[in-house]
Amino acid sequence: MAIFPSKARLAHIVFEHNDRASRNFDVFILVLILSSVTVVILDSEPSINKKYHDILHLLEWIFTALFTVEYILRLWLSNRKWGYITSFYGIVDLLAIIPSYLSLFLLNTQFLVVIRGLRLLRVVRILKLGRYVKEAETLKSALRSSRAKIQLFVGSVLTIVLIAGTLMFIVEGPTSGFTSIPMAMYWAIVTLTTVGYGDITPVTALGKFISAVIMLLGYAIIAVPTGIVTSELTQVKRDQADGKKKKCGTCGNFNEADANYCKVCGEGF
Repeated sequence: MAIFPSKARLAHIVFEHNDRASRNFDVFILVLILSSVTVVILDSEPSINKKYHDILHLLEWIFTALFTVEYILRLWLSNRKWGYITSFYGIVDLLAIIPSYLSLFLLNTQFLVVIRGLRLLRVVRILKLGRYVKEAETLKSALRSSRAKIQLFVGSVLTIVLIAGTLMFIVEGPTSGFTSIPMAMYWAIVTLTTVGYGDITPVTALGKFISAVIMLLGYAIIAVPTGIVTSELTQVKRDQADGKKKKCGTCGNFNEADANYCKVCGEGF
């Protein structure tokens, strides 16, 4: 009788979640993730760091070693190694261990290990929260369908920022803090998003007028992406409800039931 499980059995435990051993492995990894993130958060508190720095530092390297072994194990067991490396979870798994090693050369980069929190997304798979996966797919389809509109919107906003920043640089100039067009564009972004840090402010009447226009425009702009995504979500829900349209596997667009090609990307059905 073999002491260690076979490679096939290990792969099942690591990648699947339909038996006790695989679920226990996933829960163990989740506990490690939560513990590691907690250690990093505690280490950032000066009073705790001063008293328990050595212990926290040791724990962090233990977690890093365990996650490194897990990453190598997943890579070894994967049938499509490059596919795993370039997948979302593969990238997150790699990013979960890189900051600790970078901290050997760059100060404070160890705090970036909070990226490990992204690995908690595996809880969806472990707890079999299928309804959330379905809703996530709906949201993804809506975002994909509205991609062109959002790109056009972002392009329009950047154009407004460029024009507004250039105008303010001409009108106000360095004496008011608008020392360059990039600095004026920074001000325009802050103003357009209604954040208003107040570190740079116009002093001339024309500059204040332009500022007022940009601030009013900002309120209108904020509502645009929300409306675009909401509209697409409604459309996706409607298409999924009637069940009569074909969903393109390439771009996610819904087409008529008798369509032979996607009307957006041209992919054949």
